[in-house]
Amino acid sequence: MNSNQFDAIVVGSGISGGWAAKELCEKGLKTLVLERGRQVEHLKDYPTMTSNPWEMPHRNQITLEDKRDNPVVNRCYAYKEDTQHFFVKDSEHPYVQTKPFDWVRGYQVGGKSLIWARQTQRWSKYDFEGPARDGFAVDWPIRYEDIAPWYSYVERFVGISGNYDGLDTLPDGEFLPAWEMNCVEKEIQKRILDAYGDRKFVIGRCAHLTQPKEVHLAQGRGQCMARNQCYRGCPFGGYFSSNSSTLPTAAKTGNLTLRPDSVVHSLIWDEERNKVTGVRVIDRVTQEAKEYFAKVIFLNAACLNTNLILMNSQTNRFPNGLGNDSGLLGKYIAFHNYRGTLSAGFEGFEDEYYYGRRPTAVMLPNFRNVKKQETDFLRGYMTFYSAGRSGWGGARDLPFGAEFKEANSVPGPWSVFMMMQGETIPKESNQVRLSADHKDAWGIPQLEIDVAYDDNDEKLLADFLQQGEEMLTKAGCINIRKSDNKQAPGLDIHEMGGVRMGRDPKTSLLNGFNQMHLAPNVFVTDGAAMTSTGTQNPSITYMALTARAVDYAVKELKKGNIK
Repeated sequence: MNSNQFDAIVVGSGISGGWAAKELCEKGLKTLVLERGRQVEHLKDYPTMTSNPWEMPHRNQITLEDKRDNPVVNRCYAYKEDTQHFFVKDSEHPYVQTKPFDWVRGYQVGGKSLIWARQTQRWSKYDFEGPARDGFAVDWPIRYEDIAPWYSYVERFVGISGNYDGLDTLPDGEFLPAWEMNCVEKEIQKRILDAYGDRKFVIGRCAHLTQPKEVHLAQGRGQCMARNQCYRGCPFGGYFSSNSSTLPTAAKTGNLTLRPDSVVHSLIWDEERNKVTGVRVIDRVTQEAKEYFAKVIFLNAACLNTNLILMNSQTNRFPNGLGNDSGLLGKYIAFHNYRGTLSAGFEGFEDEYYYGRRPTAVMLPNFRNVKKQETDFLRGYMTFYSAGRSGWGGARDLPFGAEFKEANSVPGPWSVFMMMQGETIPKESNQVRLSADHKDAWGIPQLEIDVAYDDNDEKLLADFLQQGEEMLTKAGCINIRKSDNKQAPGLDIHEMGGVRMGRDPKTSLLNGFNQMHLAPNVFVTDGAAMTSTGTQNPSITYMALTARAVDYAVKELKKGNIK
């Protein structure tokens, strides 16, 4: 026990786990980070970061065999030959789909921070007030004012590009210079604002260093080059990842111990002391069982795996999972609705073009049911669009040769793409549980995922398609085409809930500092902690909640309230 004793243990090394490690180490705690996947070091372990398509065996395409054997991960937009080593294949960690659910995972040091979409929007006060006002989920135990300074804290370190837009539905942050809209995007923005008055599209905010500051250069990171090859791992550190930022920062303190290949089985509950004392681990490669001990535990295994670990932590005191007297563990899982898309053409501006491969789109914060209930569905959606010009289609009718090459060098007409990011309402029937019949390669019960869309999601989708068509029409677009891609839940990769925050132990598992009501030295600060989903991309909120929770936990340790 003494040789495996630490001040703190962090389970998971992704976006929130990396932040927990950085904050704990910088505050002087000897911290063990347990990662179930393999080691990935920044730069050293990005094998395709500078590869050309013709240098890859299949020219950056996925083989038919891989598509057949791994249908779930193949549905992810970022899964290609140059990135497949950062994704979990379907057979490597199977799960039970009670209803169709595409669980996309990245098991390696850095987790999904290597392959995330890097979009970062703060929540507004309306998002934290929504459940209490609209009567779904439970009331958030915090408000925007509680987390705002922590948004600022993490934004300065991460590096977020964006404009100061002055929107109360999408609060401004600590920004680096923003990316620019192209001429057609600006024209669409203007026409929609003229038509509606209150629908202001703004350039997306994202974790890319458009103009690095000293705090970023000190991390060894440099300017984003707009290569659009982020999912390979960035040789410049131009976007934020645990590997390029928080984990190296934690390591510099001398307080970090990182153990990859460590599959967490469960948390250890001491029946005599009535507290969690450590973590049980199974070595991914050797299957050897180990135990590690600490005063405080941060669970950041990503939403569904954090639920799995707590459910598998069964004791005499907690026969249904750690801290689960309420019976709510694994319930009220939510996600984001990405089903609606529109495409269109746009005439004019044929003498204009653009350069670079910008890592973000144009976005409109939610305008449905923001301050009061206005529709026959709850909550709403963010809207994103982008405009561009593809190669001239006439080249397809030409044989290979000089004419083909010349035709391909001429840009075609402008096209516009619009999509939704809808808020789903947490409900008890959307839940995960441990399988009674199936175990994984490490003897741990597989996860049964029982999550689906409901009538509210269908109404929200229909409204987006109708409003999106109307906005594009008023913007002067032509040949507008609406589509429901009918993708399964999970492919949004924004699963949240199951270990939600709240004010009452009877209706939640965590308090306002992400601390378990019934196991006060355990903190959950990944997506599992979310009480509702909002319409924004969630990662910056996970980071802010994590930094805030660590600050609280360390103060409680010093006071002796956590022993």
